[in-house]
Amino acid sequence: MRTLLTGGTVVDGTGAPGFRADVVVEDARIAVVGDGAGTRPDRVVDARGMVVAPGFVDMHAHSDLRLLTEPAHLAKVSQGVTTEVLGQDGLSYAPVDDDVLAVLRRKIAGWNGDPGDELFSWRSVAGYLDRLDRGIAGNAAYLVPHGTVRALVCGWDDRPATTSEIRRMQELVRTGMAEGAVGLSAGLTYTPGMYADGSELVELCRTVGELGGFFAPHHRSYGAGALEAYAEMIGVADLSGCALHLAHATLNFGPNRGRAGELIAMLDAAIAGGADITLDTYPYLPGATTLSAILPSWSQSGGHQATLERLQDPAARARIRDDLEVRGSDGCHGVVAEWDTIEISGVTNPELAGYVGRTIAEIAGTGDPFATCVDILIRDDLGTGILQHVGHEENVRAIMQHPRHTAGSDGLLVGAKPHPRAWGTFPRYLGHYCRELGLFSLEECVAHLTGRAAARLRLADRGLVREGLAADLVVFDPDAVTDTATFAEPAQQPAGIPYVLVNGVLAIEDGERTPALAGRALRRRADGTTAPLEGL
Repeated sequence: MRTLLTGGTVVDGTGAPGFRADVVVEDARIAVVGDGAGTRPDRVVDARGMVVAPGFVDMHAHSDLRLLTEPAHLAKVSQGVTTEVLGQDGLSYAPVDDDVLAVLRRKIAGWNGDPGDELFSWRSVAGYLDRLDRGIAGNAAYLVPHGTVRALVCGWDDRPATTSEIRRMQELVRTGMAEGAVGLSAGLTYTPGMYADGSELVELCRTVGELGGFFAPHHRSYGAGALEAYAEMIGVADLSGCALHLAHATLNFGPNRGRAGELIAMLDAAIAGGADITLDTYPYLPGATTLSAILPSWSQSGGHQATLERLQDPAARARIRDDLEVRGSDGCHGVVAEWDTIEISGVTNPELAGYVGRTIAEIAGTGDPFATCVDILIRDDLGTGILQHVGHEENVRAIMQHPRHTAGSDGLLVGAKPHPRAWGTFPRYLGHYCRELGLFSLEECVAHLTGRAAARLRLADRGLVREGLAADLVVFDPDAVTDTATFAEPAQQPAGIPYVLVNGVLAIEDGERTPALAGRALRRRADGTTAPLEGL
C-alpha cells in the first residue's frame, strides 16, 4: 500500500525549521520525504496548508486496559497520539500472580475500571505485550511497575524490604525488562510503593540503569516538600547511574505557588553535572487520581480490605481525620485536605452517580466533609475517581518550556467526567500554548511532543519524519488545531487533526476513526533500543 501526503509542511520532530515536502508512505515505512512526483499512490492525502509531523508520544498514559477493552481508542488516536507509555505510577497488571492481580483490580479500578476475569489472560510482562500485539489502536511501551513488584515480594504491608527481598525485586525487574519493558515506574504516594525507602529504589534503579532503561517516578510529594521529593529522585538517579524521567513534573497546592524557578534551577544544576534527566507534564491545572489516594499511608497498610476495615473503626477514623484535616496526610502530599478542591469524577457504584461533578464540600453541604468522604469511600469500595483543583498556571507554563520537557497526558479514561487531559493534552499544547500564547515556536512544540520523547524511549525506528522510519504520522492544521474537551464535557474529539497514520495505516481519515488496529507493542531490545518484534 502506497500513500502520498502531498503539499504539506514537514515539521520533522527535531526542532529544525519546517519545510515544504511530499511524504510517501510505502506499507509501514516512510519511503520519500521530498518530491513525490511520479509516485503512483494507492491513496492521496491533500496536506496543503497542513503540517505533517511525527505521531505524538504520550509519555505518561493510563490506557493499560482501555487499549484492549475499547479498541478504537478515539481519545488518544484522535489527538494524533501514535505511541503511549504504560505501566505508570508503580501500579499496573504485569508481572503479577493471581493474588496480587485480584487486589490490583480493586485498587486501581478508579484509574482503569475492572472489565472482568476474561480479559486477564497474562501474568508476565511478555504475556501482556503479546496480548497488545494482537492488535491495538496505537503503539505502546511498558514500564515495570515498582508497586506491583513490591506487592509480589513484600505484600502490601508498611515495612522496609529486606536485602533478600530487594534482590528478588531486582530479578523481577530484570526479567520484565528482558521481556520488553523500557524501564521502571514508581508511585511513591501510592501503596505499597510509598513504603519503599531510598536505598531500595537505588538498588532497583541500578538494575534498570545497567540494562539501559530509565526510572519514571511519581515522587513522594507534589505539595508540601515537593522540591525535597524532586531532589530525592535526582539523588536516586545519581547513586544508581540510571536515567531519570520525572512524571507529571509539576508543583501543586498552596505552598508551591510561583516556585517553578526553584525546580528548574535544581534540574539545570543536575543536568550540568552530567545527570540524564527528562520530564513530562500535562497542560492543565487540576490533577486527577482516586479518592482513596489521599488517605495516610499507615491506613492502607495490608491492602484493600484492611483499609476498608480501618475506615469503619472509630479509633482509626479519628486518626485518619487528624492526618487529613490537621497534620496533612502523606497521601495528600503533606497538605491538609481542602474539601472544596476535591471533585468527584467517577464512581463504580451506580447509586453514587449523582455525586459526579460535585466537590466533597458541596456533597457535604452543612454537614461534615470528612464523614462524607469516608462514606463515599466505603460505599464505592475505594473505587472513586477525583479531580484535585490545586495547580498554578505560572508553574505549568514555566516547566513546560524546559528543554528536556516532553508531554504526558496522565489521562484516566474511566468515570462519567474524567479529566479532559485524556482527550485534549496534545492539541492543547499546539493550539493554546503554542499558537495562542506563543510559548513555543511550532517546530519547538512538535519536538516536545515527538522527537524528545522518542529519544528518551530510544525508539529505533520511529519518532521523526525521516526516510526509512516507521510511518507514525499526524497531519494537522496549525491554524485550527485545538482541544474541545472540557471539564463539563471531557470526551470530545479535538479539532484540526484530519489524518493520523499508525505504522503506515490510516487510523484517522478525514477526521473519522477507521477500523484499523495497526499499533504494536514496542519492546526494549538487547542493544537497549525499542522497537516492535520483527515481522509484526
